[in-house]
Amino acid sequence: MSKQKRTALALTAVLAGSMVLMAAPAAHAEVVDVNYQCETPIGPKGAVSPIDIKSVRSGSGYKLTMSFQKGVSSSPVELGKGAMNPGAVIEVGGVETGKVQVSGPANAEAIPANTPIKISDLSGTYTPKKSGKVTFTAGVLTIKALGTTTTCTPKNSPGPSLELDVEGAGGSGGSGGTTGGSTGGSTGGSTGGASGGGELPKTGPLDSAVALGTLGGTVLLTGAAGVLWLTRRGRRPTA
Repeated sequence: MSKQKRTALALTAVLAGSMVLMAAPAAHAEVVDVNYQCETPIGPKGAVSPIDIKSVRSGSGYKLTMSFQKGVSSSPVELGKGAMNPGAVIEVGGVETGKVQVSGPANAEAIPANTPIKISDLSGTYTPKKSGKVTFTAGVLTIKALGTTTTCTPKNSPGPSLELDVEGAGGSGGSGGTTGGSTGGSTGGSTGGASGGGELPKTGPLDSAVALGTLGGTVLLTGAAGVLWLTRRGRRPTA
């Protein structure tokens, strides 16, 4: 086989590997639109907010951070700095079910009357008991302000924002997925889930990119190995 043909075959192998890399799934988290319907002291209100949940390994558990991209309620009067305190529940499904309480800091700035209330990031801790795939879905949101409590409930049966493969107590950690948990926001959060849990690298788009980079390296090394093999094969003396 000529040198040109050997080179062409090697490049074909590398390109084929690159196509496999591009086809590999890159995301484990998904931003989900949640239709919150709120019972307020002055009557029902509601809004749809895109919500995502991220995670990072934290001790024996996972730090969950729940983010709201839009406000879901409003107040008929101005809420001064620090007057509003949010909290929520993240529903756990899959190999085990339960709830993770998450909370966040009070509003850092005054919120004008009849203006959508921006919810700060909420965080809490999840610690798995069982091994397998676990899902995390936005649940009930609670807003406390000026001595009143507003309860907002998802009405559109939203899907999970995060998915994670975990190992229970004593395990070495699952792969993939995107969830986590840690205590509180700026004012502290509640803990959730069971005790134990295995080691898991930080999840999310960044870690997916790292994983894809590793796969890409494997593909390129495979291509290089093919070049070396073909070159050495071409140098063998003929019988």
